[in-house]
Amino acid sequence: MKKRVLISDIAKALGISVTTVSFILNDKAKEKRISEALTKRVLDYVKKVGYKPNQLAKSLRTGQTKILGLLVEDIANPFFSNVAKHIERRAYEAGYHIIYCSMDNDESKAKELIQLFIDRQVDGFIITPSEGLEETISHIKQSNIPLVLFDRFVPSVYTNYVVSDNKHGSYEATKHLLEGQNKRIGLISLYSNQTQMRDRLDGYMEAMDEFRMQSFIKKLHMETPDEEAKDQINEFVVDNKLDAVLFATNYLAVKGLKALKSCKVALPKMVAFDEHTLFKLHDPSITVVSQDIEQLTRELIHTLIAEIEGKLKEPRQLTIPCELIIRESSISL
Repeated sequence: MKKRVLISDIAKALGISVTTVSFILNDKAKEKRISEALTKRVLDYVKKVGYKPNQLAKSLRTGQTKILGLLVEDIANPFFSNVAKHIERRAYEAGYHIIYCSMDNDESKAKELIQLFIDRQVDGFIITPSEGLEETISHIKQSNIPLVLFDRFVPSVYTNYVVSDNKHGSYEATKHLLEGQNKRIGLISLYSNQTQMRDRLDGYMEAMDEFRMQSFIKKLHMETPDEEAKDQINEFVVDNKLDAVLFATNYLAVKGLKALKSCKVALPKMVAFDEHTLFKLHDPSITVVSQDIEQLTRELIHTLIAEIEGKLKEPRQLTIPCELIIRESSISL
């Protein structure tokens, strides 16, 4: 293995003190009145020999690891994987690295992972909180560990969050289906007290009430086996003679497409909340309520770093608009 270059090696090679090299590498050259010529000489040599600072020593000195913890519901979900990709890029541009993992809506697993990240002394968290994490989120907040909640928030904990406007997105999707002369419109959602799911239900109900139409709501358990979920979806669509369906998540929409195809049930008009790689390829292509991942991730990193740097006097709570992308599945061809 190639021998690791140390600050003392740089100082010896350039004939200057270790202290001078340290000041330059820690951006204190001007403060310590070190000449620009010497600063350039040191930095050029550092680049030439490929010196890398000892991150452990640096973190002990600065109190920062430059590592952020990202915990999402399911990293395999195209929405969350896309979010993770953008967050990782933005964090890297800001000088941070990301460690991320899935919580799978498992309270015990989530608590274990969060404690692991705390033990690793991450500088801050971005978390999509699963149910039952109120106390854990509160503990993070009380421990003064920088934190931003994403996709959903915990009403009982006053902290930073960046979420999409789920209610209005759901309202616009339902209104779009109603304006297409569909009268019997169903919502397929989850048994969940999470804020994003409640808001999507509220948006659907607001549009149905506005048009004075009967609501049809089907909720599934997160852990419902695929075959059972398919049977329940088919029964819901067929028994209620639905003209159209709003699926509250992209994976519920995928389950619905599989269910209707396997039972050879005619596809009702439909909209899915959140994009999925399959939706553009499906025939007909699927209309979606799309979350603005670019803006969401930009605000997440901006908020978390501001919190780490002590620039926030009050929690920052942002709601980002969604976009209804109309495709073939919700219109008459």
